[in-house]
Amino acid sequence: MKRMKKSNLSLAILTGVLGLPMAQQASAEGFIEDSKASLSMRNLYYSRDVRNQNTPSDKEWGQGFILNFQSGFTQGIVGFGFDATAQYGYRLTQADQGGSVFPLQSPGNAERDYSRFGLTGKMRYSKTVAQVGTLRPMMPVLTITDLRLLPQMFQGVQVTSNEIENLTLTAGRIDHVLERNSSNREGMHVTPTSADSNEFYFAGADYKVNKDLLLQYYYATLDHFYNQHFFGLVHNWALPVGSLKSDLRYFESYSDGRNSNAAGRADGYTIGGYWKAGDANRGEVDNHLWSAMFTYSLKGHALGIGYQQSLGDSDFPHLNSGNGRALYLITNSQMGKFASSGEKTWVGSYSYDFVQLGVPGLKASAMYFNGQGINARGRDNSEWERDLRVDYVLQGGPMKGLGLTLRHASMRGNDAVDQDEAMAIVNYTLPLF
Repeated sequence: MKRMKKSNLSLAILTGVLGLPMAQQASAEGFIEDSKASLSMRNLYYSRDVRNQNTPSDKEWGQGFILNFQSGFTQGIVGFGFDATAQYGYRLTQADQGGSVFPLQSPGNAERDYSRFGLTGKMRYSKTVAQVGTLRPMMPVLTITDLRLLPQMFQGVQVTSNEIENLTLTAGRIDHVLERNSSNREGMHVTPTSADSNEFYFAGADYKVNKDLLLQYYYATLDHFYNQHFFGLVHNWALPVGSLKSDLRYFESYSDGRNSNAAGRADGYTIGGYWKAGDANRGEVDNHLWSAMFTYSLKGHALGIGYQQSLGDSDFPHLNSGNGRALYLITNSQMGKFASSGEKTWVGSYSYDFVQLGVPGLKASAMYFNGQGINARGRDNSEWERDLRVDYVLQGGPMKGLGLTLRHASMRGNDAVDQDEAMAIVNYTLPLF
């Protein structure tokens, strides 16, 4: 007992001298003790019906498995650990167009299955964690998409620090992307046909002013393509009846490196947008996008209205290989993104949580997007999309946590492919230890 007390006293003196919080050291049980693993299973049926083009319908059905392992950190002033993921997708349909859920081995011929593995080394000092390897970023300037069988992942380095109370600092570098329907890591693009880049740098801060107000700033650059600043504000206001959430966002994007000159753009470092014939700046990044979304909530009901405007000659720049992407925009819909040059978009949303009617775990939502003023081919184009969604999660029994999601989207317009898209998803995660 005396030895234990002496040991604890020594630890307290050491952490005090180094400026490390005692609670942070005490909470670290160890590499094995803090480890956990789970097996996630997803069954997905996907259907896409294209209306205004000579494109075959795409119907795919598959089963996905994701085995995740997260170690704890070794004890000591500096702790080390690693995370690992093994993922496998199997196609259940005999024949389909393919390409949306499963990779193609030839046009119109999807692979029977695909798999991938990710490993992440990590190191912790005080309240700062560095990760190297497979990353799943969730930031305004870069966020993964998980709307198919397996999630999108990235390769790189990321450091996250919470040394200052209520302030989270993030910085890092991404060099490759692993798309949601691929087994191969590849370079990054701003359009499916643009040149590759293997250097995406980012840094940002999330500051929680109080429990109701969050301020954000992020900077990102995709080498030879674009520089981007993001400013965000999220505020929750408790009203006498219900509550109001305000979400304000602004992106400022401009060219970088080879995208800044005509020779570089001719080599593929270019982006889509609107330019007059013969314009010397054709293909150069020039975008200023702002949005505001307000959501009123009351007893399970949530009603939202928002507006977004994309200014400048180019479309909104982001990592886009054409295999799916998620954007930190209020217009990040099931199919479209509503971020073309000149586009002005109104957003309306409604959702309801059926726990108010005695059915916990059941939720439904509907969203509508209407984009006007798209600069394309010398005229103002338009597009609209309607998204419907129902989610149900079992609240008890041996299959507690089993989730069912039904999604349907319709998109129309003279600047969009007229299409309908439906998905049925069953999710279940089994904790292993």
